[in-house]
Amino acid sequence: MTTEQLVRNPMITGRVAADIASQSPRDVVAAMFSFDLDDGKVDLDAVERIREREFDDWISATARSGLFTPREIEALARSWHADPRSLFEALLTDADDMTRKRYEIAWDSLDEADSLEYA
Repeated sequence: MTTEQLVRNPMITGRVAADIASQSPRDVVAAMFSFDLDDGKVDLDAVERIREREFDDWISATARSGLFTPREIEALARSWHADPRSLFEALLTDADDMTRKRYEIAWDSLDEADSLEYA
């Protein structure tokens, strides 16, 4: 069966929608964006934007996905603003150990840069 046939099949579509609905918004975000930080190169710009609470791209993507209610999107945005590392961790959910380590080093190096800047 092709992907198009699967998508058009109401039994399959309903089952997928039910599977998605049973997941937490954090898990769905992790699945949506799991490849954003997993291309082998560390995206320092993405890490800096997360640390600086610049979430517009991720918020827009969640809204466009159609998987979240406006209330869920607002709750995600609030949680990311309260704890930017939560988005960072969600993006790394499915990353391999080396990718995760490289990103954690990048995150920590920005912590060190911030502390030196204010020292």
